[in-house]
Amino acid sequence: MFDNFSKKLSWQSLKQAIAFVLTIIALTPVVTALISSVNQPQIQSNIQLYQTNLNLQATTLSTDADPNSEEFANLKLIQTSLIGQDPYSTAEEQYLSAQKSAKKTITELEKSAVNPEQKKSLERDINSLKDLELKLSLIQASQGDLDSARKIWQDIKEKSEFENYKPAILQNALLLEGLYSEPPEIAADAEARIERNFQGWFRYTILEKLYSLENRQEDLLALEEEQSEVAANALIKLILLAFLPLIGGLIGVVLLVFLLVQWLLRQQRALLFLDDSLAWQTKWGGETLWWGIIIGFFFVGQIVLPVIFGILSSFLSLNPEQFNLEAKAIYVVVSYLALTLSSLSVLYLAIKPFRPLPPDWFRFKLFSPWFLWGLAGYFVALPLVIIVSLLNQLIWQGQGGSNPLLTLALESQNTFALLCFGFTASLAAPFFEEIVFRGFLLASLTRYLPVWGAITLSSLIFALAHQNLSEVLPLTVLGCVLGFVYTRSKNLLSSMLVHSLWNGGTLLSLFLLGSGAG
Repeated sequence: MFDNFSKKLSWQSLKQAIAFVLTIIALTPVVTALISSVNQPQIQSNIQLYQTNLNLQATTLSTDADPNSEEFANLKLIQTSLIGQDPYSTAEEQYLSAQKSAKKTITELEKSAVNPEQKKSLERDINSLKDLELKLSLIQASQGDLDSARKIWQDIKEKSEFENYKPAILQNALLLEGLYSEPPEIAADAEARIERNFQGWFRYTILEKLYSLENRQEDLLALEEEQSEVAANALIKLILLAFLPLIGGLIGVVLLVFLLVQWLLRQQRALLFLDDSLAWQTKWGGETLWWGIIIGFFFVGQIVLPVIFGILSSFLSLNPEQFNLEAKAIYVVVSYLALTLSSLSVLYLAIKPFRPLPPDWFRFKLFSPWFLWGLAGYFVALPLVIIVSLLNQLIWQGQGGSNPLLTLALESQNTFALLCFGFTASLAAPFFEEIVFRGFLLASLTRYLPVWGAITLSSLIFALAHQNLSEVLPLTVLGCVLGFVYTRSKNLLSSMLVHSLWNGGTLLSLFLLGSGAG
């Protein structure tokens, strides 16, 4: 009997040791990614620049309306409300801020770049900084600040021999310097270079300068007509980007006020009231929870699948980093579907011994008010997450990393790629993540914590799983809304709808910004 007890104790100790080791292995990449994200730029910096470029595009809007007419006054009012009184000075400030942030990132990378991958990343960041500085120089030159612009062009010329710049960087600096020289020096292929290397307002401004210097009046008129149409489209996009979140946020504020007033008046009968009667009946303990989250989500997602995809890439002689945009989009879909299938398979095996489950577990109830719960949850999330995000910007100052999928979506205008990103973000991610973090993790935690505590802890884990420190606070708040909606509705369709609307709204905003800012 003593021998059996010793064997049981030894086996239990071995299982605990294995669990501890696997947990360390599974969480190490997550912790490493979180730490490394400290000095990585947020996508918010890029978003602000795209917004700035769109603002610049809208400044070139021209109209045939009488300057004294009401139509003209209304147009100018809309234009000023959206882009401000002095969009060029604002644009210069935004680019100077982005330049400062990029230099800080590069300085940190220069200290730590030791392997070839890190050196390539550093090289890309340096070239991106120089592209940014060239745009900044054009904004400065257009305002008459030629001294500041020439400093940038001179700096690029002097350092191009020692830095591994893209050939276009030096060519563009020489092109701009020539156009703004006295007398001007115009390269024979100037127009072709402009068309190839510049977009949006920057392309228009340089072409206008070139056509003026060459006295090409017909081309100037055609350019003005073309740009006015583009500027009108930019203004429409700015209206959508400004008013859709504003309207949604106002609806959210009204709903929040209603919920708070109801809670003050009705207390325990209020929608905001949470107590243990809303907890799930959980048949399993910590070991099953560990299998579902640590092994099923983190170990499979951070260790198993990267190893499998690495072996397949090596066997097929593929390098995902060198894929074109469409191939990257397919890779994103395939890798996410692989994560979904493998993680949910582990979760299924972990809870299989406890079947049949109580009826409120993993419920998908179509004929219920899930749509209203989801829609209301989305509107409530808007003001809460926006406020927290603004505070978060003050904390991180443009650093802290961001989801790379957002950058791809912002820079992509490929229809197929956008459809792939939309499927992943708006359908696959809500389905998978709501099952794991709300359907399993949150519900399981109610065995050990009060319902509000389970919502908070599951939301924090959900946020940390995205592996960017700058996103932890906003995603925790979003996770709390998702958790509350699921807890009150007891229907995964409701939290999936909130999640889908949130990701879809984000992608729509990125598409609008990227489709015309240039």
